[in-house]
Order: sequence, then C-alpha cells, then structure tokens
Amino acid sequence: MSAPDYGRAFALWRTAAPDWQAYTHHGFVEGLRRGELPRAAFLHYLRQDYVFLIHFARAWALAAAKADTLAEMQAASATVHALVHHEMPLHVQICAGEGINAAALEATLEAPETLAYTRYVLEAGYSGDSLDLMAALAPCVLGYGEIGARLAGSGGPYAGWIDTYGGAEYQALCRDVGALIDGALDHRLGTDWARVPRFARLTGRFATATRLEVGFWQMGLLGHEDPCAT
Repeated sequence: MSAPDYGRAFALWRTAAPDWQAYTHHGFVEGLRRGELPRAAFLHYLRQDYVFLIHFARAWALAAAKADTLAEMQAASATVHALVHHEMPLHVQICAGEGINAAALEATLEAPETLAYTRYVLEAGYSGDSLDLMAALAPCVLGYGEIGARLAGSGGPYAGWIDTYGGAEYQALCRDVGALIDGALDHRLGTDWARVPRFARLTGRFATATRLEVGFWQMGLLGHEDPCAT
C-alpha cells in the first residue's frame, strides 16, 4: 500500500528515517498480521505498552502546555483523551481476559527499552520546544496508524488490536496530528519550513524515535523469553 496521507512533514520525515521500514514491517508486526505472534510475546508487549502510554500521555499533556495556539492545545488534549480513554482501556481489557488484572498491569516493571524510549520523548519536550516534542512523538502515533491501515482486514487472533489502529477513529486522529504538526511548523518556521536548517534537526529527532520504536518491537518479540521479564 502507499503511505497514508498524514501531512507534509510526516511524508518527509518518513522518507528520511532509515529505520522506518524496519519499524513498520518488524517481525512483531508481521506476526500480528499473520496471526502467528506467540501470545506470551503479545501480552509482554501489551504490559510494556501500558507503561509506555502512561508516559506518552504525559508527553502529550506537555505538548498542550507548550502550545502557542488554541488549536494546538485542543489537538494535544484530544490525543491525551484518546490515549487515556481508548488505548489504555483496550490494554486493560485484553490483559484482564488473559488473567492479568489491573493491579498486576499497574505493577509491570519497566523494561530498559521502554525506559529509553519514553525518557527520550519526555527529554525532547523538557529540553526543547513544541516542535522537538512533536517530532519525537510522531513516529508512535503515525507509525501505528500506518501499520493499522496496512494490516486492516487481516483477521485472526489479533484482529481487535489491528482494528483499533486501522479503524476510522484512529485514522482520523492520525490525520489531525499530522495537520497539527504541519500547522505548528508553519506557525513557528514559516511556510517554507522544509528548507530551514531547523527542520533537518527535527528530522533527526523523528529518526531517533523511529529507531527506538524498532527496539520496542524487538523487546516485545523477545522479552517474554526472559525468565526475569514481568
């Protein structure tokens, strides 16, 4: 399939990120598509992703705090709402069906890969500005959208996860986030922002976060084999 239209910045960043294909076509993702991913790997990933989403929601709340316009604040706060009221409850629901209650989920020990990724994103927001933060946040939101759109209709045991990210509601969120990023670049760097040196640095942030996404998938794929993993 062709790349989804999530805006101009996403198209440029996606093309420039060396690890984008490794991220969106990782063995974990292909296991979801084929329905062959070991259930233990999926549950290990879900528990780590739940921890990840807690920090991710904080990062989007920080994006709202750093917003220059009401539209930026509204988009960031809408993303926080989607994370807290839709994505995280999905994790709770699936884990509960596997005998992992909410207390056990909350007590999940954060894996090094989760720690590295979430703190990178938060550091981008604390030490940088709104653009730094959005460049670091974008691979997760928009990458999951691209994966969901590509895997839509696969069926199988992971159809619920796929339908969440391939569905109309999440795809609309991705388009909104893409428009938010493009608008923020217009507002701060001018409409010719792709030629501004600052944009190259933001492209590097996006690429680093993409590389950390690859590590996160790999942790999900192999982490369940670690006898110390929780």
